Amino acid sequence: MSFSELLVNFTGKNVEEFTITGFDHLSHQKLLGFLIFITYFLVLLGSGINICIIATDRRLHTPMYLLICNLAVVDIMFTTSPSTTMISVLLAEVKTISYYSCISRMYIYHLGDITGCLALSLMALDRTIAISTPLRYHSILTNPRIFVLIIASWFIGIMCLGFELAWADFDSLPYCQPIIRYVFCDYPALIRAACVNPEPYFLFPTILSLWLLAGQFPLILLSYVKIIYTLLRLPNSESRAQGFNTCICHIIVVSCFFAPKLVSVLLTRIGVRLNLTERNALLIIATLLPSLINPTVYCLKTKEMRKRLVQILSRKKITVSRKCQKG
Repeated sequence: MSFSELLVNFTGKNVEEFTITGFDHLSHQKLLGFLIFITYFLVLLGSGINICIIATDRRLHTPMYLLICNLAVVDIMFTTSPSTTMISVLLAEVKTISYYSCISRMYIYHLGDITGCLALSLMALDRTIAISTPLRYHSILTNPRIFVLIIASWFIGIMCLGFELAWADFDSLPYCQPIIRYVFCDYPALIRAACVNPEPYFLFPTILSLWLLAGQFPLILLSYVKIIYTLLRLPNSESRAQGFNTCICHIIVVSCFFAPKLVSVLLTRIGVRLNLTERNALLIIATLLPSLINPTVYCLKTKEMRKRLVQILSRKKITVSRKCQKG
């Protein structure tokens, strides 16, 4: 189907599929598709390993590790929706996606974004209580309470996305051309594909973004300021070093999650206008980088998980060597 054939009038009710054209101008699409595929595979592998280690070791059934497990689930959901779309476009050369599949992927992507931010907030709360009031930590944050907080964070994400979908009312939007100029299905891409003034449709998402960036992010920063202040007052240098080592994982993860979002906001505020390629590149980085870094950081920097992973690999190595000897 030629581009001119796509430029026909559609309505929100008779659009059956969208065509994703965000990669059309790139010359090395297969290479980019392969890199995205490898990154997505590593995300699944790393997050899957973290989930399995925590789920199978009862000693790790503590608030901090339950929150890490929750973040791993969120990472898988957050990357699966855009990654599978981009891999399909770049490697399988299937540029079309059905209308309802696009809507559902958009919902899953943004749900992962919101719950990911709330998961980081819960982890910051966990570390603040653990370091500021260590003697009361286990009485304040119990496993049942952590489960309630995790469920509440997912419920908030689902409710926010419900309001966002109701605000946009995609089924009633007129689509002059069923073309998405971005690299996967998200809220801005679907709104800008419609034949409407996009500004009114970005009111609620803007409020939601402000709540996440200007609400949750400062709270996370304040919690780590409190942690650093508490650690600096500790008389024991060994305890101080252990506390900093525990928190550095969370600081790296928070930085990777919020940095691309803050860069986008700051560039917009100072008047820098990104072209479509630059916007798509920033979007891909913001989607894949945090989910790739998170399982790596927690598996390598967290002593208990690193020790458990080494035990599993050593056990498998011994089993393989015994089988080879018998053979």
